[in-house]
Amino acid sequence: MENANEWLALATTLKLAALTTLILLIIGTPLAWYLSRLTTRFKVLIEAIVALPLVLPPTVLGFYLLLLFSPANGPGKFIQDLTGTSLAFSFTGILIGSIIYSLPFVVQPLQKAFEQLGDNLNEAGAMLSAGPFDRFFNITLPMTKASFITAASLGFAHTVGEFGVVLMIGGNIPGETRVLSIALFDQVEAMNYNTAHWLAASLLIGSIVMLALVYLLNFKSEKSIKVRSM
Repeated sequence: MENANEWLALATTLKLAALTTLILLIIGTPLAWYLSRLTTRFKVLIEAIVALPLVLPPTVLGFYLLLLFSPANGPGKFIQDLTGTSLAFSFTGILIGSIIYSLPFVVQPLQKAFEQLGDNLNEAGAMLSAGPFDRFFNITLPMTKASFITAASLGFAHTVGEFGVVLMIGGNIPGETRVLSIALFDQVEAMNYNTAHWLAASLLIGSIVMLALVYLLNFKSEKSIKVRSM
């Protein structure tokens, strides 16, 4: 990378991806558990809403969030009156957009793992007087560790590659909302192809390394579970 703006874009991207992943694990875990145990007819509708970012064009989601965050509209005006700052064109705004946009990439692997785990082990733990937290940290979490690794990795990688949502909500403010994908777009528009190559290669190599680590950790985790179950 040739100048400080690209390093700032890298720092903003990593900060955005790390915070998005952390928050998604905190709110996505109980949501995935709730969906895995839900039996109502409305389950399909709730699952469709959670999965909507998978098919919705990012610019559409970003456009409606921008309207929602605008001080000219109710929710945005309420936040600005409460905090004194606008969510539009701010890091907090793109963080909220990233959480919504990457939600299915974290919730779906966890929901599938919780459904496959079933209730037998947790019911056995409850019969031994283990509380909900004990059952989660000593039964559920170890048995679904591979899915948590996959969910966190997918959430992080998907956020790193965001473009449309971030551009619509945050614009292109260096050190605040300018991420690597937007920096790459800027360099291509300016025909600075050497820098564009560096940025694109960084995203490409980073994605390959992350996927390789996910497969390696999943393989080791599944192998460990098989050994313990023998």
